[in-house]
Amino acid sequence: MDVGTGQRMSTPPFILELRKKIGHDLLWLHGVTACVLDEHGRILLGRRADTGEWAMVYGIIDPGEQPADAAVREVKEETGVDVVVTDLVSVNSEQRILTYANGDHAQYMDHSFLCALKPGGNAEPFVGDDESLNVGWFALNELPSPLAHSTTERLSVFRRYLEAKAKGDAHALFMADGRMH
Repeated sequence: MDVGTGQRMSTPPFILELRKKIGHDLLWLHGVTACVLDEHGRILLGRRADTGEWAMVYGIIDPGEQPADAAVREVKEETGVDVVVTDLVSVNSEQRILTYANGDHAQYMDHSFLCALKPGGNAEPFVGDDESLNVGWFALNELPSPLAHSTTERLSVFRRYLEAKAKGDAHALFMADGRMH
């Protein structure tokens, strides 16, 4: 998929096939965001090749794929880090329609997951595909710049979730009636 700068990014084959039929028309997609925290409370971020911004790991769910499995797969593909999903944090339909540099229009429903390092798995991040320029661990109070707007928004949801969980309320957050519940 051509995004932002015109650089070609990995596009799932099923989307390429759909685009042959619908052209640039609006495509409704399901995505995942993975908030990966290590044992020191640091967050895993990648610097995106398309925008140069730092962001949490996110991606598109393949047809028939479970959202939690998609989150684990995206983290592994983009950063080489092995994770397990521990919590469903939120389900949210993005209100904005994205228009990519090639003219494609897409809107996303995001499933956000909290992830922990997989016991015995790889915890040392490396650039795993063409979607990232760099990857690394960052303290939550020392995030790199520029930070993607979507990551800033989602990070506030993750923080709200973690605060509620610390108080014994670990229900997933969702939008209804114009506000987060």
